[in-house]
Amino acid sequence: MGPAADAGRHGPGRVLAHAGWLHGLFSCRWARHCDGDDSQWPAALKPGDAEAVEQLFNDAAPSYDRLNDWLSFGLHRQWKRELVLQLSPRPGEQWLDLCCGTGDLALSLARRLRPGGAVLGVDVAAAPLEIAARRSAREPWLPVRWQQGDALNLEMPDAFVDGALMAYGLRNLADPAAGLRELRRVLRDGGRAGLLDFNRLPSGTAAALFQRTYLRRVVVPVASRIGLADHYAYLEQSLERFPDGPAQQQLAHDARFREAFHRPLAGGLMGLLIVRA
Repeated sequence: MGPAADAGRHGPGRVLAHAGWLHGLFSCRWARHCDGDDSQWPAALKPGDAEAVEQLFNDAAPSYDRLNDWLSFGLHRQWKRELVLQLSPRPGEQWLDLCCGTGDLALSLARRLRPGGAVLGVDVAAAPLEIAARRSAREPWLPVRWQQGDALNLEMPDAFVDGALMAYGLRNLADPAAGLRELRRVLRDGGRAGLLDFNRLPSGTAAALFQRTYLRRVVVPVASRIGLADHYAYLEQSLERFPDGPAQQQLAHDARFREAFHRPLAGGLMGLLIVRA
């Protein structure tokens, strides 16, 4: 795999040392992905199509963690740590990890909730949950369970949990506003939640151009190496329909959250929405 294969074994500093290697490899070999010629661009999945999104994550599950390390140069772990730290989960609390994927965030959270607390990881796709279950089986003392389910229609009563996380999930929901309303329903009064995702940047800005170049010149070429080019081309289209930071704050207030604050991460490429019920 070359130097990028070290991503899962080393911290962000080591992985960032290989950023130039990734760029050099794909900027020449895959330059057609950013030349503005849409006729050569992979046919992306349709954003908001729940069945297509479920299939995307089922297909990507075996490579999902490795891809996250490669595509963020390992920094996604730091962003997720920041998400958890912002919410200060405490022992004894009950938490949700929505759109939990392969479970890395839920497992990290479970370590903070002992003794007496627990995490329920929910995802619409079965394949990532199977990987999550295998991972948690290696740490059977952690208070975590997995459930296949829809973040727009959670099978649990009102005011069920003290807190919730969602990493790279809100953008993939057919209706992000409905997702925030459902999140508010299951949170107890005073509960808090954090939602980490790509940040939608103002069109025409240097940051937006960099983000688009990153998606076309790094993300899709890397994903294409394992047959997932069409799946990851979806990212750019999903961002086009995703509310920006101020709009997310307004949606959260409309969903009856008392507090909502969105702040950029990673130079504005990512965004973190913190809400309180």
